[in-house]
Amino acid sequence: MPEIVTIETPGLGDRSYVVHDGRSAAVIDPHRDIDRVLDVVASRQLMVTHVLETHLHNDYVTGGLALARRCGAEYVVPGGDQVSFDRIAVVDGDRIRAGLLELTALHTPGHTPHHMSYAVSDELGRPQAVFTGGSMLYGAVGRTDLISRDRTDELSRAQYRSVRRLVAELPDHVSVHPTHGFGSFCSATQTSGEESTIGQERAQNLALVTEDEDRFVDELMSGLTAYPSYYVHMGARNAAGPGEPDMSLPELVDPQVLRDRISGGEWVVDLRQRRAFAQRHLSGTVSIELGDPFATYLGWTVPWSVPLTLIGDSTDQVLEARRQLVRIGVDALAGAYTAGLHTLPDGHLSDYPVASFEDLGGSLGDDDVVILDVRRADEWAEGHLVGAVHIPFWELAARVEEVPEGRVWVHCATGFRAAIGASIAERAGRRVVHIDDDWQRVGQLGLPVEPA
Repeated sequence: MPEIVTIETPGLGDRSYVVHDGRSAAVIDPHRDIDRVLDVVASRQLMVTHVLETHLHNDYVTGGLALARRCGAEYVVPGGDQVSFDRIAVVDGDRIRAGLLELTALHTPGHTPHHMSYAVSDELGRPQAVFTGGSMLYGAVGRTDLISRDRTDELSRAQYRSVRRLVAELPDHVSVHPTHGFGSFCSATQTSGEESTIGQERAQNLALVTEDEDRFVDELMSGLTAYPSYYVHMGARNAAGPGEPDMSLPELVDPQVLRDRISGGEWVVDLRQRRAFAQRHLSGTVSIELGDPFATYLGWTVPWSVPLTLIGDSTDQVLEARRQLVRIGVDALAGAYTAGLHTLPDGHLSDYPVASFEDLGGSLGDDDVVILDVRRADEWAEGHLVGAVHIPFWELAARVEEVPEGRVWVHCATGFRAAIGASIAERAGRRVVHIDDDWQRVGQLGLPVEPA
């Protein structure tokens, strides 16, 4: 029986996999920081014979080519994808032998036109697992609008048929292992659970419990929300064949260099906890707390390919940020600062208040209150505070002049994105209050919401 080792990347909502027979291994959809994969295979004394991609990814830069070269393995990519490196171009029905295991390529278009799933059989030829990439997710499917808006209907219909093909051709006991769906914006609708089988998906997957294809397409397309702007750069990077990233510590800069960069309009991102940032930070910096959503939200906020400097509590914090950023292709960091804010003169430091929705409710009668909602458009449409201004956090830097004059109370659904929005508004010279609170509290407090 094959053993499957799952490598989680929770910040991007993805999983990579190592499947092996005790000696030989295949790796599916590895992320850019391949040292995590190398640690797994070294600890089990495995030889990687193949590295496989289910598709050219849109949400991260792959480590597949670099891993294959490091291990002397074959690199397997769907044959229809145009790439600029040597690889094994698989088509539907191709079989790959990795030691005692056999992987069969199954063309499952939808998430991308050339998407492949890989069914794994044991030494007796019995199917045991299937790696489904962005095709069949847990209870859901991968989104179908990342290639082209004009092809979304076509790919949604292909996705419906692909998922149905998998359950038609594989036994119910086969375990299902998707790449996306654990908080990834590559999921079309919300996923459910941490593990599944073909039999379980037969009973719960959107594409399988919806008998009418047209109704499935309508439901799928209605669930497609905004996705991070950096996605547009990922396919081209992956087709070019990215090499191993530099994950070393960026050059440490002194306070004068830091201030000069801010004065010059460069982006300086503070990684510290968002409440610590609000209490004391360098004027002109942007708060993007280092946590699981960090890379996604930074890539969504900071313009692509601009000089970026990081402020952290420690070199370890900066190194972790760099690891997360190389996964989305943010490689060239201009520098980092870890010496602490106590080394900076007070005249260059700022602060702003942190509040709750209850605090906002107590201030609604004040003349200068401006409520800024930085959530996605679908969240706004489901319900928003009466009189609020809506600008998604990733658009705020370019649209901050649209925010009315006054004291700007910035909120999202949890406080994470509100920290980004509040710091961007303050960077533009506005007086801000960061609402670090749960959106569910709005209903509990009875604050005015529309639609009611």
